[in-house]
Order: sequence, then C-alpha cells, then structure tokens
Amino acid sequence: MGVPSFYRWLTNKYPNVVVKAAEDEGECINISLPNPNGIEFDNLYLDMNTIIHPCFHPDDHPRPPKTFEEVFDNIFKYVDNLFSIVRPRKLLYMAIDGVAPLAKMNQQRSGRFGTIKMREDSDADFEKLKAQFEMEGKPVFLHRRRKESEVSDPNIITPGTEFMYKLSKALRSYVISRINTDPGWRDIKVIISDANVPGEGEHKIMSFICKQRNGSAGYNPNTRHCLFGMDADLIILALATHEVHLSILRKKSPSIQESSEEERAWSCEFVHVWILREYLELDMKISEPPANVKIDLERIVDDFIFLSFFLGNDFLPRMPSLEVHEGAIDLMMTVYKKEFKNLGGYLLDMSRLVQDKRTGYINLSRVEKFILLVGSYEEKIFKKRSEFREHTLRNLCKYSDNQDEYEGGNMDHISTRNNSHSSSSEKAPTSRDSAESIDFSEIVKNRKEFIEKWEHNHNSDLFKNGRLPPNKVRLGTAGWKERYYKEKFSVETWRDTENLRKEIVKKYTEGLLWLLLYYFSEFPSWSWFYPYHYSPFASDLKGLAEVSVEFQKGSPLKPFDQLLAVLPQKSAHALPKAYQALMTKAESKIIDFYPTDFDIDFDGKRFSWQGIVKLPFIEEERLLSETKELEKGLQRDEAPRNINNVDQLYVSSKHNLASQILSLSPNQNKVVEIDTSLSDGISGFIHLPNEDTEIVYKEVHNSIEDNCVLCVSFEMRNDVVHIPRLLDGVIFPIKSITDGDIIETKLWHEYQGNKPSNRYDISVLAYYILHLLNWFLYLVDALG
Repeated sequence: MGVPSFYRWLTNKYPNVVVKAAEDEGECINISLPNPNGIEFDNLYLDMNTIIHPCFHPDDHPRPPKTFEEVFDNIFKYVDNLFSIVRPRKLLYMAIDGVAPLAKMNQQRSGRFGTIKMREDSDADFEKLKAQFEMEGKPVFLHRRRKESEVSDPNIITPGTEFMYKLSKALRSYVISRINTDPGWRDIKVIISDANVPGEGEHKIMSFICKQRNGSAGYNPNTRHCLFGMDADLIILALATHEVHLSILRKKSPSIQESSEEERAWSCEFVHVWILREYLELDMKISEPPANVKIDLERIVDDFIFLSFFLGNDFLPRMPSLEVHEGAIDLMMTVYKKEFKNLGGYLLDMSRLVQDKRTGYINLSRVEKFILLVGSYEEKIFKKRSEFREHTLRNLCKYSDNQDEYEGGNMDHISTRNNSHSSSSEKAPTSRDSAESIDFSEIVKNRKEFIEKWEHNHNSDLFKNGRLPPNKVRLGTAGWKERYYKEKFSVETWRDTENLRKEIVKKYTEGLLWLLLYYFSEFPSWSWFYPYHYSPFASDLKGLAEVSVEFQKGSPLKPFDQLLAVLPQKSAHALPKAYQALMTKAESKIIDFYPTDFDIDFDGKRFSWQGIVKLPFIEEERLLSETKELEKGLQRDEAPRNINNVDQLYVSSKHNLASQILSLSPNQNKVVEIDTSLSDGISGFIHLPNEDTEIVYKEVHNSIEDNCVLCVSFEMRNDVVHIPRLLDGVIFPIKSITDGDIIETKLWHEYQGNKPSNRYDISVLAYYILHLLNWFLYLVDALG
C-alpha cells in the first residue's frame, strides 16, 4: 500500500528517475545473453504479493483463473517475464508476505473487513434498484451472482491458508525446473522466503540487502540490485539501504497509446535510485547551514525518508493537513530547507543506531520545531481545501440541475414519440411478465438505464455519486480543531481534549520511532501498534522531547493467529474448522472481534476508498488465550501451514556452493556458516531442512526426473547492524541531473485552483464532456 500518491508526485517532480524497460521480442528468448537495458544486474528481488494479486484476480483478463493451478501458471509466466527483463547473474530472491507485525495487521484487518462490507452494501443496493425498476414496470432480467470457485475469495492470499501453502510448493517445483532446464538460471542462487517466514515481503528483501552489505566481508559495494514491486514505500526503503546501484522495476500503468494488449500488459519501467539521489542532492540543497554542520547527502536522504512518515502509511494514519496531491511533500521540503539553520541541523543521525537504539538517533527537539512550523500552514491549507470543495460541489450541482432539465425535456419527447405508435390498451410490463412477452428493445433500453444509474450511484467519487456525507468537522472554518477532536475522538471539554491530545501525541511519536527502527534496522516490536484511527494535527505535536519509549520486541504470531486477527467472518473457510468456530459461534469469547456492522468514516473524503474503517483493534492476549489449546489438535495436513519457518536456498549441483551443501550430514542437525568465497559474497548460515518441512521438499524433489538442484535452509546473521552510509569502494555512475532539471514548485495553498498549470479542474471538465457525449449518443439511438 505504502504512501498514497507518492509515486505520481515523484515521477512528476523528478521525471528522469523513470526509464522504460527494454525487452527482447520473440517467444524463445535466450536470457543468458547480455541485458538489453545496458545494465548487468547481479541480484533480482521480487515482492511476490505484487505478483500474486494480479495473477489471482486480473482486472482486464477475459478469462480469470478458477483454480489454484491456473493462478500458479499465471505467476510462473509473470516471473518468467520479469526474469527476462532483469536477467540477474547471481541471485533471485522471492519474498512472500509472512506474518506481519501487529501494527500492519490492524491495517490489513481494516482493508479486508471494509472490502466485504462495501461488497455487501453494493449487492443490497443492486437488488434495491432492480426492485425499483420492476415496480415501475421496467424489468431488466439482470442477476448479480458471483460464480464460486476455489479462488473466489482474495482473502486467501494471507499466510496460513491452503492456497499459500500450495503456492509455496508450486514455487519450489518451478524454481527446480528452471534451474534444471534454463541456461539463464543455471548459475544463480535462488532464495524463497515464503508465507511461513515472518515479515512483510518488502521488508524481508531490505533486511537481506542491509545484512549482506554490512555483514559480509566478501560483499561488493558495487553490486547491482533490482527490486520488483508496486508499493510506493519500496522507493523509501530502497533509499534507506544507502545502496547506490539499486533500481526498482514496476509495471507501467496501461495507456491507450500502447498498441497491443500484450504490450499494455507487460510494459515495465525502471526507477533508478542513484538518479533520485542526484535529484535530492540538488533539490534539498541547504544554502546556509549552521557553521558547525557539514552538509552530508546521506543524512539529507535519511531526513527525507523521515518526512515521508508524516504522509501516512500502513502503520500510521496521515496527518489531516498533509495530502500529497495538495503539495505536502513540497511544503515539508520547503520548510526543511528554509529553516535548516534555525533548527540547528539534521533531524536524524541514523549512524548512532549502533550505539543507541532508544532515541539517540533522532533529535526530537528539532523534529518538534520542524513539524510545528509545518503546522503553521494548516489554517491556509484547510481554508483553501474548504473553498475548493465548495467550488467543486457548486459546479457539480449546477451541472446536475442542467442535466436533469435537459434529460427531462428529451425523455418527454421520446415518450410521446413512442406512445404515438402504441394503442391505449397497452400497459407497461410488470415483474410477473415473462421475458417472451416483453419487447427485446425495451429490455435493452431498461438495462441501459439501469446500468447508467448503477454506475452513477457506485462511482467511487462521492462528489459525483450523490453519497457525500455531511462535512461535520469543516476544516478551515472557525472551531475546526475542537470539532475534529469531538467528532473523531468523542471528547467534549477542553480539559479532556488536552489530556487526550497529549496521549495521542505520545503514541504518534512512538510510531515515528517504531517506523525509523523498522525501516533502518529491524522489527523493534512485533506487538506495538498505534491505538487510534486518526492522527493528531501537525500543530499539536508538542512536547516530543519528553517522550521516551523502550520497545518490547516479542515474537511474531503464528499464521492461524494472524488469520483470526485479520479475516472477516465471510472468509472463515480459510481456517481449520476448530478455528472457524471462534469467528462464527455466538458463544465464542472473541466473537466481538468480528462485527457484522461497523462504521466507515467518509467525513471530509472525496473517494469511497479513502474511508476510514472503524473496527476494534486486535487484542493479542485475548486472541492467543483462545488459540493455544486449539493448536495441539491440528490435523497432520494443517500443522505445516501454522509454523514459522526460515528461507530456503536452491542451487545447481554444479554451483561452487554445492560442495559445502553436500558436506552437510543428514545425521547431524548442524548449522554451518556459508563460505562467502563459494557464494559470490553472500553470507549467512545453512542447514538441512527441519522435520516440519522435509516431507514437502522430498515430495517436490521426487516429482522431477534427473533433478540436479540442491536445497538447504538459509538464515541470515542476527548480529549485523545496518549502518546507513555509503560503503568504501563504491563507484558512482556519471551524474546526469543538473540544476536545470530542478523545478521550483509553488506551494499548493499559495496559488489559485487545484493545479498551478490548469485553470479548470480537469476531472470535473472530463466528467462534463463524458456525460454530454453519452447523452448525445443515447439521443441518436433513441431518435433512430
């Protein structure tokens, strides 16, 4: 999910960071040949959930998959395409989301529950509108039935489900097959970090890179990395590695200009991090630093990463005044550069993580000064947002009134024209009439009208579908702050508001510290989470230096526990029967975790997907107290789905590392440190698979004839601390960005309109044009 709208901002602000990916054409591509992109990548990392979801429920595929096997085939083709573009020479790392920290689970829970509720509401509205048409004598003969299959529920893309377990096995077979048969795979190492390995996929990838660069004596500082993933925070994480030779591969959003369906489906683009670093070096240039502060790009990059946390992410809600599409990043960068000297220097010193993991790596006094300066713009931002909202609503209402008048006149004309050809004894068909007794053209007309109303009602733009809720807080008008705390946190008095504000600020500051450690080091705590649905205002972040926190790391939940934590009742089928009862039986002690009715707050939002799902947060202790006994009764085929495992490493028997792997004795449960001279500098430990997974490996290996692929369990070093600085010996690419590439951006609240370059709101104008065109075509149809 990441930072909303960040990628669009980045590519508009720094267009040269994006380069179209070149691909060889033809069916039989020899991927052992040089890379057509002119870069020979060493390592390719795949954020697999970015691949699994579009293969599971493709938006534009004429025949979506109906079985697990069809999904797996789609995934294999997807990976083949990516491998062909990048052509890694040393390593492929495939990371699937495992059990997440509790802070992320609450976000996953909101997303899954919210999707189910909106689908149920949509189905109910469909039937209501259908009944209305039938009462008016306009049957449509439409049915909203979803074809059930084993891939009907996308919520099974969660650790612990049968789907994820079978996917892991399928990926192992795929990797073994490719290493055995494809010359481009033969010399590489493949690591699969599946759903039974705790941690989010993108963070497992970053942890691997950081531990290799800081923990391996044989690591090459000029290793060329390529990461595939669509989450915007992957760019932020990539910056946090302080690796120069790092690129992110993304699927390009399809456009009309792409000639063929295949080209539109597979067009990709690179985001080169070294070019982004060049942009940041120039765009965040400090003109007058304090006399005792030396300008250091690495620390500026760290501060830029920190600024992004205020925009909202999967762990902390965004601040009300900081919307990316309203120039929030430009505002924070402007304040940072302008006030750098007054702040006294950098906000962070992440190199101090080695000595102090409490708060020595962040200057909270400077952070407070900075964010309060940002908060001083809130009044202007809210005022403009309020004015723009009212302006847009007036335009849409004006257009709607004109459209109703236009439609009414012409519909009367059409009705008269049609009635002139009918006898007075004819009557409108009712829902009891059979399809045979109704004119087919009337059914087509009814359906067209039904679909137009349906699409209008379920447009995600709340401005346009008539479902915009009352704006209770009215940010930008007098008393907005008091109303915000009253509406969002249910407090009345000034004293209660002030006490609550202090508690929210404390928890929000804890969240900032948690995020810093998560992005730059490792999980500070598996159990910490921000316990509110809303953030404080930037102008309320006072007293930060008084906040002190020592996180308790804890341990990850088991996969079945996470399923119970994040899934709604409709997805209970993804769990073993004994666990299902906790979600569905009225006598369950945690049945309150699964409300069937709950609020989605659209107050102040424009789009339905921006709504805040107000669910109770997960209570870990209560959850675990109910599952600790159930785990003992798991069936033999269920137990392997509920373990927390480690990565698996695959190599050809002809690889240099094979000799060390073959030396492992099956009679000894021995963990061996990898000889980096045999592994192209990759460090860590290997050992034979544990008892829980050995059956799976044998099943996969034995299914392939003449198999020459070896597999061992792989673990990284735990004693390595990431130092977020450049490594000695790094060679920089030739610089390509100049001062002329930096565009001075006017702050959003300082210019007229929503966009500085456009006089009118393009989305509203497009809406007018599209509907006028639709009605013109409708009239042409109706008038013959």
